[in-house]
Amino acid sequence: MTTRWAPAKKDTLRELATEIVHNYGRGRVLVAIDSDGGAGAAGLADDLLEAFRELGHAAFRASLDGFEKRPDAAPRDSAPVLDESLFRRVLVEPFRLGGSAGWVERAWDADADRSVESAWVTGPADAVLLVDGTDLARPGLAGLWHYRVWVTADDSRLDARAKASAVVDNSDREHPRRRFDDAC
Repeated sequence: MTTRWAPAKKDTLRELATEIVHNYGRGRVLVAIDSDGGAGAAGLADDLLEAFRELGHAAFRASLDGFEKRPDAAPRDSAPVLDESLFRRVLVEPFRLGGSAGWVERAWDADADRSVESAWVTGPADAVLLVDGTDLARPGLAGLWHYRVWVTADDSRLDARAKASAVVDNSDREHPRRRFDDAC
């Protein structure tokens, strides 16, 4: 029987947060927590938020699904799509402004098909915003991120991983592992 090394979740996430703070410790930083769904990206983003806070660095959370709507006149059972204009206008652009500018972490409830009342959030000039979702490297979003974490539970999306700053194997949710898939 082969023993597989299984790092503690806290250690993996602390190391990832430390790397991001080291590389982007000043100003407002947008971090994508990306996956193709089912890999636990939202949960990993929640845990990474805590790792930033334990390091004493201001961090905030949002999810792409808080900005997804059903297209007008679409059937009720149709899948919601990102309202990119809304996402940029009430979250990304205000967050990037820094200072006393406030942003909204969630603007739409796709299940109820209505806007949600969200409190405006503000933060210090040096802060991280973690946004989870699927396909965050797609055209229109790819240039937003300072750092992109690809969360995987398998090896099926090599093309998406190639665009990531870091790859986290989350097939064991209690023991996520940082993957270094260098070709050299």
